[in-house]
Amino acid sequence: MTIKLVSNAKQWARTIKRDVHAVWLSARDPCTPWFAKALAVVVAAYAVSPIDLIPDFIPVLGYVDDIIIAPLGIMLVVRLIPPEVISEHRETAAKATERPVSRMAAGVFITLWIVCAALLSAIYL
Repeated sequence: MTIKLVSNAKQWARTIKRDVHAVWLSARDPCTPWFAKALAVVVAAYAVSPIDLIPDFIPVLGYVDDIIIAPLGIMLVVRLIPPEVISEHRETAAKATERPVSRMAAGVFITLWIVCAALLSAIYL
């Protein structure tokens, strides 16, 4: 029973990872409606971001966003994207051997951390 649970969890994690990539690709597709694109960018960025809505060091609640919020956001975006578009990008994401690397997204997150650190130091110093 435990082995089956672990196997199911691993499969679910792979599916989520594939769908995050597919959502990101769909956000850049011209056939995706603008509102789905906007939400897709937000959800994909949140899913791969090291910044969480609820910090992971808070017992139990810290993992709520990893287990519930991010997957629900992905499911919502997948429903907003036309089925033929998401299926095409799911195939592309499944074929990818590694997740996409975005230097721009890394730069945005690093800048965000620097701005937050500067604001906190200005407040407390």
